[in-house]
Amino acid sequence: MARRVNYLNNKDLLKEIAKSKNTYSYYLDESYEIFDLIVPSVKDIPKHIAEAKAARAKRIKDQMVEKLKSEGKSTRGKDAVHVDPNSIDQSELVFRVMTFEHIPDREEAKKNPKKEADYKEKVNFPPYKHYAYVDDEIKEVGRSHWKGGLENGYFSTDHGKINNKLAFMYLKLVERYSTRSNWRGYTYVDEMRGQALMQLSQIGLQFDESKGANPFAYYTAAITNSFTRVLNIEKKNQNIRDDILQDSGVMPSFTRQLEHEMNMKKLLEEQKINTYSDFNEKD
Repeated sequence: MARRVNYLNNKDLLKEIAKSKNTYSYYLDESYEIFDLIVPSVKDIPKHIAEAKAARAKRIKDQMVEKLKSEGKSTRGKDAVHVDPNSIDQSELVFRVMTFEHIPDREEAKKNPKKEADYKEKVNFPPYKHYAYVDDEIKEVGRSHWKGGLENGYFSTDHGKINNKLAFMYLKLVERYSTRSNWRGYTYVDEMRGQALMQLSQIGLQFDESKGANPFAYYTAAITNSFTRVLNIEKKNQNIRDDILQDSGVMPSFTRQLEHEMNMKKLLEEQKINTYSDFNEKD
């Protein structure tokens, strides 16, 4: 049996999503770009030190294993990789806090605002700040949607971009999805792909890492919605074309003919059932 090839996985998707978001963000140093743990607020950071160390240790271990595998070396038994979380210094940890603190208020608020985001300028993904221990004090070391320094910079949403690797993953996802049996037979599948790619380019970075770690499912749902939207539009247009053809005395599409034939069969079956029921009632 052929070994199943995993063409895309959540780990790689998350990595490229993070890299793309970083192009819209500012950090005091590159070492602060990758966060170890997402916490509810700054005051919660001290309570999650051990958890952050464990997460960082796992990430370092995964990187070491990946490197050894690429070199053709063993990672099992006596060669197994171990990273002790306690060996990680507190100053190495980076925490992410999801917040709108640095996002400017809207000039005109939305009608019937229900959440904090409705009062703020529109952003292309959930905003955040990064914090780390600097000289044993918790300090802000980075923020999203920002250009320039923390003190002299400014809010911006147009200086970053989706990187090439993530864009290629979008193409791969859409192409693979379009080969499914329930979609590949449509003549307008190219239009479906185009609609899905446009949708991913708009909402791709909106995936919120604080709410889950499965961007694959998030993207697949978006692609499904795009394909279904195009299908419904095409069906509506086809019905309009068929109505015009029938009104002109011309044969409608084969789909409409089959639909009419199936409806007639269903009607005849219902008439037979009703006739049989009436006959039994008389007896």
